[in-house]
Amino acid sequence: MSIGQAESTQQAAAGTPPPAAGAAFPTPVRIAAASAPDSELDSLVRHAAQCVGDPASSLELARKLTQTSPRLNSGGFLAQWEVLATLGAVDLGVARCIEPHLDALNILTEAGSALAHQPELAWGVYAAEGAGHHLQASQPNGTDWVLEGSKPWCSLAETLPHAIITAAVDGGRRAFAVDLTQDGVTTIGPAWVGIGLAEVPSRALQLSAARAEPIGATNWYLDRPGFAWGGVGVAAVWHGAMVALARALFTHCTSRTPDAIALMHLGMADTAIQRSVAALRTAAEDFHSTAAPQITAARARAVVVQSVETVLDISAHGMGPAPLAFNPEHAKRVADLSLYLRQDHGERSLVGLGTLLVEAGKQPW
Repeated sequence: MSIGQAESTQQAAAGTPPPAAGAAFPTPVRIAAASAPDSELDSLVRHAAQCVGDPASSLELARKLTQTSPRLNSGGFLAQWEVLATLGAVDLGVARCIEPHLDALNILTEAGSALAHQPELAWGVYAAEGAGHHLQASQPNGTDWVLEGSKPWCSLAETLPHAIITAAVDGGRRAFAVDLTQDGVTTIGPAWVGIGLAEVPSRALQLSAARAEPIGATNWYLDRPGFAWGGVGVAAVWHGAMVALARALFTHCTSRTPDAIALMHLGMADTAIQRSVAALRTAAEDFHSTAAPQITAARARAVVVQSVETVLDISAHGMGPAPLAFNPEHAKRVADLSLYLRQDHGERSLVGLGTLLVEAGKQPW
């Protein structure tokens, strides 16, 4: 039974109807064409709204979702991305806690690891590289793996009990499952001072002879199809936050008779959202048929990023400074999204897409 089904059953037993979607919370974000009302997404909105500012509650919701959500267990890309987009529209801090956990379970499932079937565990994914940091995996006794070194950009490293961490090995990189509560794993470096995603701080990890379980073979983590899918999942979160911004813009512009500039802003927001929706739909279709998932993912992410940046810009122009100064939900969303979006590499991501197109060796259009 899903969270939504359980909630509806309890409400029916109490003799009270479920609240209408959008009555007190934002409505779900839909990506698939001709989407029907969905009680699971409606329930997700309400539960996610109760987790805002509380990573522990967000991680508990993540664990419940993986056990009960028909959407996450259906195997359909758009169904899963609508969950992520809806979380992004509710609150990016909540989404930032839940998305890596879902990604980690997908990684473990793709690798055939038994860890994927331990629902009590909460996960992060730490695969970033950075200057001044190096993490090396080795087998000092010839059998057991240990990690030595440091890893940057480890979100919630002081809260999460487990993470999938990439490390250098002979011949490339490899993913490992790591218990973050063991001796020899500590956070280092400066404390998080960002206003955006303040409740989801990232720090560097120092690992000293930390025990680790390999997940997949050498270089499997980056070469697997799921790496591309996961990248688009993050973009779906950004898409949801963009929709929330556009909804605020629409409410602002229609609170009085809109002038030509307001109408232009609404038109720009609409076309940006439709470009993003089309990119996500196309990616979902192509992942089932293409032999080049990396190109599909890079295209989708690039379109979503450009669309989100457009809506961030025009929402600021259209609404002015007041909501940034006096509306805490809007100000938080803008700060969170501005930082979260930098997980994309901007121009370098487009360089990467261009490189993939050239390496494919054929006319792409």
